[in-house]
Amino acid sequence: MARYTGPSCRLCRREGQKLYLKGDRCYSDKCALDRRQSAPGQHGSRRVKLSGYGTQLREKQKVKRYYGLIEGQFREIFEKASNQNGIVGENFLRLLELRFDNIVYRLGFATSRKEARQLVNHGHFNLNGKKADIPSMTLKVGDVVEVRDKSKSSPKFKEIAEKAQTTPKWVSSDFEKLIGKVEALPLREDIDLPIEEHLIIELYSK
Repeated sequence: MARYTGPSCRLCRREGQKLYLKGDRCYSDKCALDRRQSAPGQHGSRRVKLSGYGTQLREKQKVKRYYGLIEGQFREIFEKASNQNGIVGENFLRLLELRFDNIVYRLGFATSRKEARQLVNHGHFNLNGKKADIPSMTLKVGDVVEVRDKSKSSPKFKEIAEKAQTTPKWVSSDFEKLIGKVEALPLREDIDLPIEEHLIIELYSK
């Protein structure tokens, strides 16, 4: 399955909740979901009651869209989480959070995960002192992410440095130097997204 390239706001309307795919726009009065609650499509105004399977499927689709993943990537991360010690659901969410593109977003160096993935792909970051441009890389505690010197002077990163925002407690950012670090593994309570991971586990366990 190819990556979705259509309007981001359409995905929020399909799930019936904000997925925060467009950064600052999602917090403004320009948010499409605030102006139009119906699902996209000819019959979008009719929301039918979902079956158990339908509820599980919608939860999976929602989380995939939060993190901007295609099915193969999502399933691979789930299988990796299943083979780790501990609670599968927590392992799964932790692996999603530790993706390079998500870390860039959590550090405050991008306004959305989609933008973070694009910035990583374009080679704007160093990881532990070396250029890194693979969004799917799994980072670990102690890893240091820094905006490359030649990118720091761009209007995009100057704006980010000036806006210096609050970051989750498991990462730290120096917005003046545009450098961040993974301080600890994210715990379940650190993940602020409305996710019911048990539904995804039930779906993939069938």
